[in-house]
Amino acid sequence: MKHQHTIALAALLYSGAALAHPGHAEGALAGLLHPLTGLDHVLAMLAVGLWGAQLGGRAQWLLPAGFVACLALGGALGMAGYTLPLVEAGIVTSVLLLGMLIGFAVRLPVGAALAAVGVFALFHGFAHGSEMPAHDNGWLYALGFVAASAALHGAGLWLGRGALAHGRWLRGSGAAISLAGVWLAVAG
Repeated sequence: MKHQHTIALAALLYSGAALAHPGHAEGALAGLLHPLTGLDHVLAMLAVGLWGAQLGGRAQWLLPAGFVACLALGGALGMAGYTLPLVEAGIVTSVLLLGMLIGFAVRLPVGAALAAVGVFALFHGFAHGSEMPAHDNGWLYALGFVAASAALHGAGLWLGRGALAHGRWLRGSGAAISLAGVWLAVAG
């Protein structure tokens, strides 16, 4: 029982690798699977929940809600064909910085934390929206990727709340996320 959070995190990370080629899903199913197919997206979304739990109070729901709102905006911009420079760099940077914020237990004011995750969410949403297959119904796809993102935030929040009693575990997970961000930057 004491390792349930570690097991849950490992299962979530493994699921991203297992779903790397989800087949020919369309609509909401394609959108639901897409955020789970990239380690960068999975880690950033889990990190938002972890950091929200670490900050506590209103941040627990404001950070995930703000991320989802900006994710949807970024997705709409991507689906509409707009351009956003440095999307992949923004995504990798979000993983690196969110991990560092958790690892160093940075306690920003809620407004500043919300602004940071909002910027990161624009990059993630834009990537999802611009990668949408042309044959998909955009609204169903968006509904799927927003739902999957919210679920990952919820998982991060749940893991973070469970780890609050073990501050080193929470900070260590931030360090691991940050190191994964470095690896993604070098490998990508």
